[in-house]
Amino acid sequence: MFYRDPENIYRVTELDEFPWLVHGFGTRLADIPACFAQLATLKQIHSSSCVAAEGRVGILGEGDALLENQPGSVVAVKTADCIPVLLVDERSRAVAAVHAGWRGTAARIAAGAVAAMGRRFGTRPEDVHAAIGPGIGKCCYEVGAEVAAQFGGQGRGHIDLTAANRRQLEETGVTPARIYASYLCTMCRGEEFDSFRRDKEAAGRMYSFAGIR
Repeated sequence: MFYRDPENIYRVTELDEFPWLVHGFGTRLADIPACFAQLATLKQIHSSSCVAAEGRVGILGEGDALLENQPGSVVAVKTADCIPVLLVDERSRAVAAVHAGWRGTAARIAAGAVAAMGRRFGTRPEDVHAAIGPGIGKCCYEVGAEVAAQFGGQGRGHIDLTAANRRQLEETGVTPARIYASYLCTMCRGEEFDSFRRDKEAAGRMYSFAGIR
């Protein structure tokens, strides 16, 4: 279950059960960089590229998923309509922060991050908890025929990026009951969230983060 804390950060009650984990989905009112002296991010390029943070901080090159298992490290992605996904391996104490716009979702970035965690940390899909944070909802995400075709549609229509990422995670072996989705639409809820589709170039960016204490 998602809830908003006094710092204007959305958290997941099921993930709060892990004392070694820090996590959250920032709103437009949250100053995430100010919360962490050690924060790793990427130059996001709407790809399927996964990068291992390895305890480093700052902008660690190009890609759309950051993987980490080093204590004291926090990885983050920035969004303003795209879907942020946090992956948590409860057994190996490893995490990933994933940026999934329509291109990344079509390229199966979230499933690719689970596989990359397996190669690097020995992560098994059945040990993964996945939190799908606020992003543009199906209610507001109307796309053209070319994009809709990437998700099995015909002609112009609305696509559901949250559902697509959930389905891909299930297909890779993540237990459905361990996938938590906020279903909060960034375009609808202007008082809480930045939205590029709504605000165009004036839109800010929100940080979603996961790390190991």
